[in-house]
Amino acid sequence: MCLAVPARVDSLDSAASTAIVDLDGIRKEVSTLLLDEVTVGDYVLVHVGYALERIDPVEAAKTLLLFDELKGIEP
Repeated sequence: MCLAVPARVDSLDSAASTAIVDLDGIRKEVSTLLLDEVTVGDYVLVHVGYALERIDPVEAAKTLLLFDELKGIEP
């Protein structure tokens, strides 16, 4: 099973087609080659180092809230 996670774009390097994204305080460089357009502040789905698509900020917030709830579940 594959999992793509929503992350906020913090900065862009258009010359290298990369972005720095933030997911719950974790900052990571990802490729933006698969996207036609992305701007700082957008939410993107990230999988294995690639931003796959831009997503609605409301939907991103819902998903991130679910991740926060999962953190609190005891095994």
